[in-house]
Amino acid sequence: MLVLAICCMSLLIVSLDNTVLNVALPSMAKDFDATLSGMQWTIDAYTLVLAALLMLAGSTADRIGRRKVFQTGLVVFTAASVACSLAPNLESLVAFRMVQAVGGSMLNPVAMSIITNTFTDPRERARAIGVWGGVVGISMAAGPLVGGLLVDSVGWRSIFWINLPVGLAALLLTIRYVPESRAPKARRPDPVGQFLIIVLLGSLTYAIIEAPSAGWTSARTLGFAALAVAALIGILLYEPRRPEPLIDLRFFRSAPFSGATVIAICGFAALGGFLFLSTLYLQDVRGLDALHAGLWMLPMAAMTLLCAPLSGRLVGSRGPRLPLLVAGVMMTASGVLFAAFDAETSDVSLFIGYVLFGIGFGFVNAPITNTAVSGMPRAQAGVAAAVASTSRQIGQTLGVAVIGAVLASGVAGSSYARAFVGASRTCWWILAGCGLAVLVLGALTSGRWARETARRTAERLEEPDDAAISRAAAGS
Repeated sequence: MLVLAICCMSLLIVSLDNTVLNVALPSMAKDFDATLSGMQWTIDAYTLVLAALLMLAGSTADRIGRRKVFQTGLVVFTAASVACSLAPNLESLVAFRMVQAVGGSMLNPVAMSIITNTFTDPRERARAIGVWGGVVGISMAAGPLVGGLLVDSVGWRSIFWINLPVGLAALLLTIRYVPESRAPKARRPDPVGQFLIIVLLGSLTYAIIEAPSAGWTSARTLGFAALAVAALIGILLYEPRRPEPLIDLRFFRSAPFSGATVIAICGFAALGGFLFLSTLYLQDVRGLDALHAGLWMLPMAAMTLLCAPLSGRLVGSRGPRLPLLVAGVMMTASGVLFAAFDAETSDVSLFIGYVLFGIGFGFVNAPITNTAVSGMPRAQAGVAAAVASTSRQIGQTLGVAVIGAVLASGVAGSSYARAFVGASRTCWWILAGCGLAVLVLGALTSGRWARETARRTAERLEEPDDAAISRAAAGS
């Protein structure tokens, strides 16, 4: 239980960091005279690096030792948090956030491996993972309120100070109590695949965020977009040739796995866009301070906290289909309420919109990992879960990038507050589309046909390599 508490401490600071930061964005922007794209980069620099390095950190920990990598992650994350609080300008803050993400990538996936190796009994392990998932809900609920209190009372730099005592306590407890462990057979490094992933995510995000200022058809925007396409083609051509690829593309033959990946991207893109849009609206348009903006976002966070464990129980008893359908309906309804009925113009409808989104997001998280590993061989379940976690970070990165780019294009050359509501309508339609994608994919990838594709994929993955090659040769 102490090991579980230590792992949950690391998850808390990593998860809390994102939700707290959103409330502090307007204050940061004033101090640094930052543009909208600058605010986007303070969030996306973190989630982008996290998405790119999660799988590398997990495989490295399996190879050289999970406790060793976990300790390193705590040191890097805590030190980078202090550096963020001392950042003299926006460029430094973004750079320190990237270093922070390097440490963060060594925490969550490695902590999950430590938990699964510590809790060997299946029931105890399931209970431990349930507690782990509950910490995410706590961070979601506490983040806006804690961030608002700190920003209004001490200043935005204080949001990074809270990582220092928690990080140091977790580090000392890890050294004393967490046992070292390694995988019996760790996956080999894939530096080329890792490089292609970084190029794909980095160039795509840069093209989206900088397009409003550089021009959507400018050479810079098109060049980075072309680089992203080239990196994607490189992944599709190179990874299948490796015996132990960073991403085994055969996984995507499973409809539940492919569905979970896209659902994670859509669901967390909606979350990233929702938090970014709401923070700017509440503080820059309504003129609320950080604390009152945090209080307004509390209904969404509270519903997420309440619905997440209910979703987990439904997944355990009835499978992922019902939670995914509920999530899709609620997230779509929230987006449509804002996009078509101007929910932000009334306190009551604004509250309802936030509650609906909180219910939707609360139900979407639990079935993602379950659906991703559904039917996978046990030896591949960890990798499948890691891809789902990476997809969450990719979704949040793209959500902030796309929503910010649409906003920036809509308010360019106009009075910011006056143009914001009109520009945000398109953003809300995008978020409604993300919710609709969750609904449709949840229905399509959780039925009998989808389970059959997962079974066939599992059989292929369990085949010895020489048998698979012989079968492929016979088929051709």
